[in-house]
Amino acid sequence: MASVPASALLIALAIDHFFGEPPARLHPVVWMGNCLNWAAANVLPKPAQDDNVPDYPSFMAGVGVWIASAALILIVTCSLQGVILQLPVAWAALLLGVLLKPLFAWRMLRREVQAVETALQSSLEAGRERLSMLVSRDTTALTEAQVRESAIETLAENLNDSVIAPIFWFVVLGLPGAAVYRFANTADAMWGYKGIYKGQNWEWAGKWAARADDVLSWLPARITAGLLWLASGFGSGSGSGSGFKATSFWTRLRREACKTPSPNSGWPMAAMALVLNIHLSKPDVYTLNASGSAPNAADTQKSVKLASKSTIAGVFVALAAILLIAFLVRA
Repeated sequence: MASVPASALLIALAIDHFFGEPPARLHPVVWMGNCLNWAAANVLPKPAQDDNVPDYPSFMAGVGVWIASAALILIVTCSLQGVILQLPVAWAALLLGVLLKPLFAWRMLRREVQAVETALQSSLEAGRERLSMLVSRDTTALTEAQVRESAIETLAENLNDSVIAPIFWFVVLGLPGAAVYRFANTADAMWGYKGIYKGQNWEWAGKWAARADDVLSWLPARITAGLLWLASGFGSGSGSGSGFKATSFWTRLRREACKTPSPNSGWPMAAMALVLNIHLSKPDVYTLNASGSAPNAADTQKSVKLASKSTIAGVFVALAAILLIAFLVRA
């Protein structure tokens, strides 16, 4: 029945818009993070410091924790969804929407990026400090333009990770799909590092978590890039006045996206850089759309508006997909 997931998605978006995130003690993504922290401290072996030596015990422990946690999440959410779908339509939609909401976070993402710009208007140091709450990189030596670049990159990347991808997996697999995706993305954010991070060598312990997120984010990341292009008026926000033809845009996008180490995050980031005609970079790692201008305060606001339009477009696409899937199932 398409009315339940479609209504649940709209209810979840309304809750996000009016109320934002639930308290940390009730937040399932926080629970996932706590579980991963506990496992890192108590289950994963202390790996060797030499990245060149295969550390199979750490790798297998990482795989085991990931699979066991994902299986538990799958069992719980499948059971909850099964019970909810037995209820009257209105109650089913409401409860499913309430459970879906914590699995994506558009309002919080938008406000955090805007908070960086607000802090930057006060001082560069304040902007750096606020940005440090969003990114894992060292922000102490970033210039004003680099702070904005990092904030806009975070917005673009997390538009996929925290909004479009969870909605995508909800459409495909319901509440269990969105929940397992959010776990995979959280595990990658906490474990998916190469080498030493915060005193722990994640080269092998976090390898499975990183690859699992790569797989689950592959298609949503490219959809997110397409939504950014669509929301920009097919590239008309690039400053060229004529926009990008589809073939030209995707050719340029593919070339730019491949510059990042991640197989996925480069797609929404490069799309954002291209349609705003700005360059985005991580020092000594990559520069996207190098011919673009350095972002200014107006570009930060443009990026937020563009991401908002992309979210709305993504919801319409998701609703259409839910109706199409329901039609194909009935046929």
